Amino acid sequence: MSKRTDYISWDEYFMGVALLSGRRSKDPATRVGACIVNQQNKIVGAGYNGLPLGCSDDDFPWGKTGDFLDTKYPYVCHAELNAILNNIGMDLHGCRIYTALFPCNECSKAIIQSGIKEVIYLSDKYDGSDVSMASKRMLHTAGVTYRKVVAQVERIELSFDEKDV
Repeated sequence: MSKRTDYISWDEYFMGVALLSGRRSKDPATRVGACIVNQQNKIVGAGYNGLPLGCSDDDFPWGKTGDFLDTKYPYVCHAELNAILNNIGMDLHGCRIYTALFPCNECSKAIIQSGIKEVIYLSDKYDGSDVSMASKRMLHTAGVTYRKVVAQVERIELSFDEKDV
């Protein structure tokens, strides 16, 4: 018997971890996850968009419109920043980050400062916006490469049924 050939690529695996991490988000509109990987293909950090530790998900707003302080925007920590802050305590220089959504300018600052050298993203739905243009300008200037993930599979289904193991 020979090995199976329909296994997923490293990019598909790590983007899958990022997408699965995003499923932890309490945000009713946007669920973004991120996964940081070192040069040996070991996961060294993961995160999702959510409130900081000590801030209850029930005590803060999740809306997108209205007065600024009555929206989620001043309170939510993005997935990329959470992944950086949640890393296993190692230097992130030379690592790459997989993220469901192209990082905003604020997360790009943290990516650059942490030493991450590559961003792999799934969606760039805000391409052309001021935030996206600022992000790309900083990443480019700092020598951080970025690319859209190329997946050979459209979806992966997980089962918690023990018969499927």
